[in-house]
Amino acid sequence: QVQFVESGGGLVQPGGSLRLSCAASGIIFRTYTMGWYRQAPGKQRELVAAITSDGSTDYADSVKGRFTISRDNAKNTVFLQLNSLKPEDTAVYYCNALRPRPFQNYWGQGTQVTVSS
Repeated sequence: QVQFVESGGGLVQPGGSLRLSCAASGIIFRTYTMGWYRQAPGKQRELVAAITSDGSTDYADSVKGRFTISRDNAKNTVFLQLNSLKPEDTAVYYCNALRPRPFQNYWGQGTQVTVSS
């Protein structure tokens, strides 16, 4: 059974920081590209950051220089460090695991990040 446990969301003031974690089980974690997506009210879900099985990373332009994605294959966990947070970063953040061959795509339950003074 595939399961993701996300944590680290919450309420933070503009300029603050958070660290999101997503612990996966039921998959061969090291073989998956792991990603963080977010969805704000009334908007489509968008990719925030991704890290491949070999450690290559990619970021949305809106978060470059502020967010950092990393992974710990020994702990089956992916992290997202969020710095210099802005109100427009407010959204539900979802963990994603993707493997192209054979195609498998899994989602976490989401964790709320709210940036407000």
